[in-house]
Amino acid sequence: ILLGNIMGSNRNLNPRADSTDAQSMADLKQYVGYIAAIVILALVGFFGWRYWQNHSVTVDTGAADQYSAIQQLNDKVVLAEQNPDLDSTAQQALATDRKTLDTQVDALVTAHPESVYAWQALLLKARQQADAQDYKGASESLKQALDVPLKDAGLKAMTQLRYATTLLAAGDVDAALTAASQELPDAFEPSKQELLGDIYLTQNKQTEAERSYENAWSLLINRKEERAILRLKMESIGLTPQAMPEQTPLVAVSTTPTPLISQPQVTIDTDNVSQIDTTSSPVVIESSDARETVTDDQGVASSQ
Repeated sequence: ILLGNIMGSNRNLNPRADSTDAQSMADLKQYVGYIAAIVILALVGFFGWRYWQNHSVTVDTGAADQYSAIQQLNDKVVLAEQNPDLDSTAQQALATDRKTLDTQVDALVTAHPESVYAWQALLLKARQQADAQDYKGASESLKQALDVPLKDAGLKAMTQLRYATTLLAAGDVDAALTAASQELPDAFEPSKQELLGDIYLTQNKQTEAERSYENAWSLLINRKEERAILRLKMESIGLTPQAMPEQTPLVAVSTTPTPLISQPQVTIDTDNVSQIDTTSSPVVIESSDARETVTDDQGVASSQ
């Protein structure tokens, strides 16, 4: 109102102000419209982000719950498979659990095909199929796992190598060679070269197999990583693997054996004792002719 009164008084004093005031009002309305549009867009973006975040959390929680149930059932199946004395009833229950496990995995993959839980579930399914020597089914499950859009190159490389391995086990050698020849991160190159050697050996390509095994071994030498199975493979076809350099221990190990538990010494007069048990503690034997220390063989176990 005050602005209108002022502008009205200005119009009375200066007739030329009419057009200027009209233009100012139009500009003001335009600016107000811009500000309102920006505010609306900001609110839409905020509430849209909140909806997407809540929806993603709900989806991840649902996939996680489904995978947890799958993992529990898988553990049950694995435990039952390790029992060689299952009766007919237990074997029927195991067969039912296997079918249920496959159904649950398929349901998870259908509901959340791009989730990492789908990838994990498919790897569990492939492991079950490979253990049952269903290598064709395992390769199909792993191929499906490769379609999951993982962001981790290492997980994709591991899946690729397993896929090629199951193809080779299923007898599809050409497909295995194609799958194993894919470019992988450098960390997986030794495993890739070893697998290529296995494939070439299956194809009776001795020269190519030797070259692949030697490539794998040379890469492992640079990493000081011993692989006993690869060594056996090389020796079985007449190759002599280069000596692996010694690894520097992560923890310095003393060369002097150290008892695990500090134990007191016991002094015994041999003139009065006919039998001595030396299995539990260090014993010092005193006699008139000599002094002899008898200890059990104890040391500190070290792990690599």
